[in-house]
Amino acid sequence: MAKIGFIGIGLMGLPMCKRLLTAGESLWVYNRNEAKCQLLVELGAQQADSIESLSQVVDIIMLCVSDTQAVQAVAQAIFSALKPDQVIVDFSSISPDATQELAQQANAKGAHWVDCPVSGGVAGAQAGTLAMMAGGNGQVIQQLEPVLMNLGQRLTHMGESGSGQTTKICNQMIVSCNVLVLAEVMAMAKRAGVDATKIPQALKGGFADSTPLQLTGTRMAVQDFDEIKWHVKTLLKDLDMANLLAKELGSAIPMAGLGAELMRQHASKGYAEQDPATFVAMYESINNTPK
Repeated sequence: MAKIGFIGIGLMGLPMCKRLLTAGESLWVYNRNEAKCQLLVELGAQQADSIESLSQVVDIIMLCVSDTQAVQAVAQAIFSALKPDQVIVDFSSISPDATQELAQQANAKGAHWVDCPVSGGVAGAQAGTLAMMAGGNGQVIQQLEPVLMNLGQRLTHMGESGSGQTTKICNQMIVSCNVLVLAEVMAMAKRAGVDATKIPQALKGGFADSTPLQLTGTRMAVQDFDEIKWHVKTLLKDLDMANLLAKELGSAIPMAGLGAELMRQHASKGYAEQDPATFVAMYESINNTPK
């Protein structure tokens, strides 16, 4: 059985690690805030005291951290202890260009870098129904499939290094624009006297249905913002990457561009760390604006 190391025990990392432990995998974990590893240790994981020490004892190194800079910082610590034939699987959503550079550095050490961002949110991580889009060596990804399928319902090899990240950017463009228009819909329906809480039920199964509608729509309608299932700042980060990629490619993405500016405006009012359900606050008078 391959030994697995997991770096980044956050909103997504925690349930993903639980899935690996439930599947009987041999798991080492590391997080800057050591307390976040405690529950996993109680469930059978072993806690490493550094990224380097984790990298020295495992065969597969998984990471799920916040952004490109965080991945680059973690990668340098991994590379200092990296051994030939080890595999790094990055579940984070980061720049395709940076991913290609990291893959080249891993390859130079005889190891493999697989960019494998995921979609499905915390609910998907908990249920093991994530969609995984992978870039890198196809044979390596095929060998990883039995382990990765403990985490998701679908693993698709998209091409060379960076292609998984590009696919995730496409995913986030669709998700972000969807959630933004949901906020407009819920606010307008309520103004018209419609019971907006019934809209997800009414549209379920139709062309307008979506996972964001079912998970976020009702919360928008009743202004239920307490539980944070994902962050405004994360969607904004991904739309900024989409706009940068589009500029590099000469591709027009006006809707995603407008979406990024709406999110930036919303985040600047104290909502960056809040759930995207708060987008409805842009269109309704809500008194519980974060301090």
